[in-house]
Amino acid sequence: MDTEMFHADAEEMGWQDRALCAQTDPEAFFPEKGGSTREAKRVCLTCEVRDECLEYALAHDERFGIWGGLSERERRKVKKRAV
Repeated sequence: MDTEMFHADAEEMGWQDRALCAQTDPEAFFPEKGGSTREAKRVCLTCEVRDECLEYALAHDERFGIWGGLSERERRKVKKRAV
């Protein structure tokens, strides 16, 4: 494995170690269809890595869950506006 590539990936993902969602119930961030996203979004509001999380989700086309305080539908809208 290319150690430079591994280091870059680890650096890119370092924000996840500081994410508040890693310290809470993961099911809140992946609710059942029609389930509430309120709890997850409340956690995201005070998370220091919210921006990095959202950037990651947008860059990697995450289709499920709450990332950076936004649902998949909300992230789609953000992507459309950016085009």
